Amino acid sequence: MSAEPASPRPRFRGALAALELPGYGWLFSSNVAFFLAMGSQGVVRSWLAFELTGSEFALGLVSFMVAVPMLVMAPLGGVVADRRERRALIVGGQATVLATELVVLGLLIVGGLRFWHLLVASAVLGCVFPFIMPARQAIVATLAGRGGLVNAMALNMAGMNVTRVVGPAAGGFGIGALGVPGTYAFGVALYGIALLCLLRVRRSRPDAAAGEVSMRRNLLEGVRYLREDRLVLVLLLFGLIPMFLAMPFQTLLVVFAEEVWGVGSWGLGLLSGLAGLGGVAGSMWVAWRHEAGRRAALQLYSMLGFGGFLFLFALSPSVGPALPAVFLANVFASVYGTLNNTAIQVLIPDRVRGRISSFLMMSFSLPLLGTLPMSALAEARGAPLAVSLASILAVAVALLFYAASPALRNMDAAVRRALS
Repeated sequence: MSAEPASPRPRFRGALAALELPGYGWLFSSNVAFFLAMGSQGVVRSWLAFELTGSEFALGLVSFMVAVPMLVMAPLGGVVADRRERRALIVGGQATVLATELVVLGLLIVGGLRFWHLLVASAVLGCVFPFIMPARQAIVATLAGRGGLVNAMALNMAGMNVTRVVGPAAGGFGIGALGVPGTYAFGVALYGIALLCLLRVRRSRPDAAAGEVSMRRNLLEGVRYLREDRLVLVLLLFGLIPMFLAMPFQTLLVVFAEEVWGVGSWGLGLLSGLAGLGGVAGSMWVAWRHEAGRRAALQLYSMLGFGGFLFLFALSPSVGPALPAVFLANVFASVYGTLNNTAIQVLIPDRVRGRISSFLMMSFSLPLLGTLPMSALAEARGAPLAVSLASILAVAVALLFYAASPALRNMDAAVRRALS
């Protein structure tokens, strides 16, 4: 890692300490605007897909078109993030997303939008995202240094989860207040703001050694590192598998709002907003308690809480009891994901940070990929059954994984050594 910035001054310690780091505020603002746009556009895109097709399976297909290129290109994105100047890489990716969304907005305004246009736009996002996210994670580590990394990563996750409150809620409520074109234009404007904020972040030098060998060797080095560092590999898998099984329920919120409880767009906005608010609460708790131990046990308890409250959400007879259930499910899901991601970032060296971060990309893509089987089951047997079965399966997998992995159960000592 290049010269580490000093850790935040003691008087600023707490959940917001990382915002005192030079340059981090602009990166944080860019992240918030970008994911706010994604959250809003995701709701509007799901609404459009359902309106154009009337099919629950279409919702899964839109997410599937994001997930497949994201999975395929994630390793390449990590290699490029370690070889190229990272800010320029993110700028190029976000500019591509902005241009694509402008095309979709134009088609929507003139009445020429078709379902296949949504699939193409989703595929473009899926291709670009694997280059944006590893570079973004690496810049966070460069700005924060190892001493401030846990707080900075947790705050980053909290910011992303804030967008899950405001973004989907704005999308859901905006459809009724502004109409679909106006709400879509709001998301496009946010993508532009994210790009402008990013230009204020200083450039991040790539690893010189990575550029001296072929991209294939860079990729193999990342794979070799995972093979040799058992704990990092276990954390990657432990973080990905349950989320693949259960987190796709977010895509089906529109089905619960429209068909299960009949509460329309306002109900969708409320459900999405409370889900995001739960994510904020979980991430902020980790940011505040970033020096707390027992991370392994906390991850397991968080997964159990997530699965339990998701089960209650799926079987709620009306939207009233579903609201606290979806909030609490996402509190636990956020604690789980934030603890997992920050532990990985603390443990890995900077020379492979982009490549390992690319494997973390699966935490974004696998839930999207999981929407296809879940949405197919929802269409055949109903959304409540699909989500409740997924919650049970996720808890069972997490318990088996924890019981079978001594490295995972003993991870607290390794994290303490890395932070010392």
